[in-house]
Amino acid sequence: MRALFVDALAPDYAGCVLREVETPEPGPGEVRVRVKAAAVNFPDLLMTRGEYQHKPPLPFVPGLEVSGEIEALGEGVTTWKVGDAVVGGPKFGGFSDVAIASAQSLRRKPSPLSFAEAAGYGAAYLTAYVALVRRAQVQPGEWVLVHGAAGGVGLACVDLALRLGCKVIAASASDFKLAIVRDAYRPDACVNVTGGFREVVKDITGGRGADVIYDPVGGDVFDESVRCIAFDGRLLVIGFTSGRIPTVSVNMPLIKGFSVMGVRAGEYGRRFPEKGRENTEAVWRMAEEGLISPRVHASLPLERWRDAFDLLANREVVGKAVIAP
Repeated sequence: MRALFVDALAPDYAGCVLREVETPEPGPGEVRVRVKAAAVNFPDLLMTRGEYQHKPPLPFVPGLEVSGEIEALGEGVTTWKVGDAVVGGPKFGGFSDVAIASAQSLRRKPSPLSFAEAAGYGAAYLTAYVALVRRAQVQPGEWVLVHGAAGGVGLACVDLALRLGCKVIAASASDFKLAIVRDAYRPDACVNVTGGFREVVKDITGGRGADVIYDPVGGDVFDESVRCIAFDGRLLVIGFTSGRIPTVSVNMPLIKGFSVMGVRAGEYGRRFPEKGRENTEAVWRMAEEGLISPRVHASLPLERWRDAFDLLANREVVGKAVIAP
């Protein structure tokens, strides 16, 4: 089998190498999955440089989200059978021909989703769900401003917020990407944030500002979001893809009556296990019922892993890029 190994932590993927290794056997309670698609996420790129909070020992195979078909069962596994289509996070990374995963960590692939769609679905939509439903407690008819709307977690929020009956403003720095988002999802408005967006958002919302702002970008985008959030609004901190972690003077939330809320979907589930299970079930139920529309920007073979990484690093992706061995 082939697998993409990180042998050393280095910039520009210099420590990554694709090589042939012996196909692993699943241990007790594990299964071997023939990988059909593996989502490329920013944590995967960060892990190649040692810049992610999870730092597996070298060498390791990245790839946190996969979909595929079970081809071998370990001792004691009775919940799956060979040939079942599954999705989940592997123990032996997803950027490979096969992946080893705990049988309990897998879910059945929703039938409406392709393998490529299913591979990149779970984490992005779970983040959007925890942000909108659990943290912001969004209501139908509220204005939701989604920054980074063309990215994986941003586009998931656009899709989910529309399904929840919200009025959605998709925001990005690219007119080209916004045109794709507009055609695919039909948000209520699209805003190019280049040169500022405060007054545009206020005009769109009739002067009140956005009730909920979903921000995976940080930096200047966060700073200006403080200026166009509605009274009693909720500013959701998802991440800092801009590279700068912003700060806010507490007189602004005081005067404008808004809340700043951090969102860590995985940690939320660990802190509140029962709610975490409910969140996961809700997200995958929507997929099984065909209520959501994840977008795959590109599906590239394993030997083109560098091109897949570059698509994400260069911010060329609208939705998700996947590696399909």
